[in-house]
Amino acid sequence: MNPFRAASRTDAQWLFVGPSSAFLDVKSDGANLSQSRACNAGFKPGCKAFYTSNEDGENGSQNHKGLVEADLDEALDLKSQILVFQYKGKFHAIDHQCPHSSFPLSRGTPFDIEDFGVVLSAGITCPKHDWSFDLFTGTGDRGNYKLKIWEVQLRGVDGSDKEVWVRKKQRMG
Repeated sequence: MNPFRAASRTDAQWLFVGPSSAFLDVKSDGANLSQSRACNAGFKPGCKAFYTSNEDGENGSQNHKGLVEADLDEALDLKSQILVFQYKGKFHAIDHQCPHSSFPLSRGTPFDIEDFGVVLSAGITCPKHDWSFDLFTGTGDRGNYKLKIWEVQLRGVDGSDKEVWVRKKQRMG
């Protein structure tokens, strides 16, 4: 057992969101996540949103088990959605709504958090009020607002493509 690595929790369920090839690797291009980008012979958005369900499977007026892909163009029921994307080779899963203004973060822009040219972390900016949140800690740049971060796991399968799985991050304390 490695003392520097937390033991895997058995109480939280991992949820499959798709193969890694289904997610574009977004770069620092200044575009928002939901904006379509060139991919092979077509165009794809830089992220995917999914409806989550609570313990009894209820999600508003609909009944979903696990994850169901949400329409990025409709900003409905953001509270029960997560946003999954790949930024510079690293997968991220976050709540879809900005914790400050409840605005869809799929319209946000990912960026590098730097200090004197050294990349320290990655963040996302909500375009409604230009608030930013760290993609690893959820810490906001203003106030006491914190973005909920989900754990992401890549699982190997036959071939080079991997499966992307997410689960709620354990609360500390």
